[in-house]
Amino acid sequence: MPHHRYRPAHERVALPGPEPRAWPSARIERAPLWVPVDLRDGNQALAEPMGTDRKRRLFDLQVAMGFKEIEVAYPSASRTDFDFVRHLVDATRNGEVPDDVTVVVFTPARRDLIERTFEAIEGLPRAVVHLYAATAPVWRDVVLGRDRGEVRDLVEDAAACVAKLGGDRPGLRFQFSPEVFNLTEPDFVLELCDGVTALWDASPDRPVTLNLPATVEVATPNVYADQIEYMHRHLARRSSVILSVHPHNDRGTGVACAELAVLAGAQRVEGCLFGNGERTGNVDLVTLALNLYTQGVDPMVDFSDIDAVRRTVEHCNRLPVHPRHPYGGDLVHTAFSGTHQDAISKGMAHHARRARELGVPERLAPWEVPYLPVDPADLGRSYEAVIRVNSQSGKGGIAHLLRAHRGVDLPRELRAEFSRVVQAATDDSGAEAGAEELWRLFEGTYLVPGRDGEPVRLTSWTTDRSPEGEHRFVCTLRVHDREGDYEGTGTGPVAAFTRALAAAGVEVTVVDYAEHATEPGASAPVAAFAKCRVGGRSAWGAGLDASSVAASVRAVLAAVNRVL
Repeated sequence: MPHHRYRPAHERVALPGPEPRAWPSARIERAPLWVPVDLRDGNQALAEPMGTDRKRRLFDLQVAMGFKEIEVAYPSASRTDFDFVRHLVDATRNGEVPDDVTVVVFTPARRDLIERTFEAIEGLPRAVVHLYAATAPVWRDVVLGRDRGEVRDLVEDAAACVAKLGGDRPGLRFQFSPEVFNLTEPDFVLELCDGVTALWDASPDRPVTLNLPATVEVATPNVYADQIEYMHRHLARRSSVILSVHPHNDRGTGVACAELAVLAGAQRVEGCLFGNGERTGNVDLVTLALNLYTQGVDPMVDFSDIDAVRRTVEHCNRLPVHPRHPYGGDLVHTAFSGTHQDAISKGMAHHARRARELGVPERLAPWEVPYLPVDPADLGRSYEAVIRVNSQSGKGGIAHLLRAHRGVDLPRELRAEFSRVVQAATDDSGAEAGAEELWRLFEGTYLVPGRDGEPVRLTSWTTDRSPEGEHRFVCTLRVHDREGDYEGTGTGPVAAFTRALAAAGVEVTVVDYAEHATEPGASAPVAAFAKCRVGGRSAWGAGLDASSVAASVRAVLAAVNRVL
């Protein structure tokens, strides 16, 4: 491949000097201001841009989630975008937009388009006018055909126009983006930003947002962090500036760029829910916010029903969210691998015990479960889909599903045996086995032989106990199509039943046995498991019945029939 055609970032733009870096040792202890740009930047990247109905649905979702600034449109770009801003003006008058939510509108540095933008927001009590201009050398030379001085004049003229139209209107703030900031000379972008904040008279009570986009990712995230820290340290009116970033994801490191930028001094992050946007997309706000959540930091937005968020975004964008998408994908909390399933199953059990020890609900207990960085329940997910079974799965996951869905807790040795049964079935089908399919396999393999298996059938039976404590088992057995009445005695019902089987010519030794209630309560069904040896061969059987005696008898009979 002709790699010589491409230049690394340090050859394309002068990078900040070798000042001591503070960001590598910084910690994110509070969430930045998140600003979703799905309705503008994300929308312009859609094959089918949103109309007012879809835009309003997504806007309402973002308001409900707790976003306080929402970029809603590029009003001068299309009638649809202009009309949506006017729709929000009416919605605000009707009390449908909360007082603490501010609308952001986007405009290029052209007087006629700025004027059109101000027409759109007329009547909005709160708004941010977001002015942008491309500043990087390649864009200056190829797109604009202007040198540095001409670009500076362009920006100053546009900023003056914004200031004139905005005046001292309360509730109106300004924002400037030097587009392709990450490929613009540091001294030039600093000059532009300081000029704009001076012209707009930025102050702590009316701050200006300076948004520094990685419009196209061109370097490793540490380079972007250095560039942001340089601006953070050298801006003339730093206390009157909200320092914002807008990373794209061309190199697949948009999330890392945003996180390092916040470490470097950024206070605000623009992005899209699930990362929609031009090319490989904008930075993903879902991932960023929930990354903070897993570090014990309040993300300040609500993802407690992440499936509803995902469904709304998919509907509005008409784009599917990948099933492996961090936090929000269908499969991100799901383990198919046997070793992962075993660790998760043990971790969930440990979590439940720890919650009981602490005397708190499991929902509030500290979360430490292997392979699950976040409790699915915190995102509105159930635990049912955490473990799913295919040919790669192991005994731990299979046992977990039977226990979770049917209350049946297999003995350790039986878990290993049944996992081989499941693996054979899934290898043959090549498909996943859900909880119901697992139960059908378990029932057909271990329960059915005790109910109506061959060659031994239990036609009828009774049991009683003598005053001395000895149990007697009286039954009618059909063995290889020959039926007869038999009885046996023993220290318990199972021992007595094996003696009756011996009387019928079937010598049985119970090698292992276990039973348990499948749910709380005195009337709960009982699951019984018996490993029996007949003629030098052994097999497991199971029984399920409201009566523990009946369950144990069926388990022994199932094991016998599986051997024979």
